[in-house]
Amino acid sequence: MFEDVRDLYNATILDRGRKPRHMRRLEAFDRTARGDNPMCGDRVQVWVKQDSDSTIAATGFEARGCEISKASADLMVEAVRGLRAEDVTALANDFETMARTGTCPDCAALAALMPLASVHEFPSRVKCATLPWRALLAALEGKGETTSE
Repeated sequence: MFEDVRDLYNATILDRGRKPRHMRRLEAFDRTARGDNPMCGDRVQVWVKQDSDSTIAATGFEARGCEISKASADLMVEAVRGLRAEDVTALANDFETMARTGTCPDCAALAALMPLASVHEFPSRVKCATLPWRALLAALEGKGETTSE
């Protein structure tokens, strides 16, 4: 059992969860949303700055929670830079599929997010990994908050 949990916390998740590179509030942003996981207490706030053509110019986040949640948010920031909102939605849906099943509809698009693929083996951790993505989608949809439910 403990060895299985160690497999979940791979080097990328540990590194990004302990030392996120993009955990910061953006000074200038167009949209923001907060995500809460009431089951474990994870919280994430996401800020998004879009260019005039609706591509994501910058994303930042602040998070309180487990390393999976923080690592997911940190990798998400890099994965969505330069994408349009509809492409972010498609990527988020593919990521959620990967997190829930361990399979990826478009593995090339999810390559940078593969360190989180093992969460499907730990159903209680799927919500940790998907919470930042839900907050990002809520921000892009103009909603102020969301939950992991």
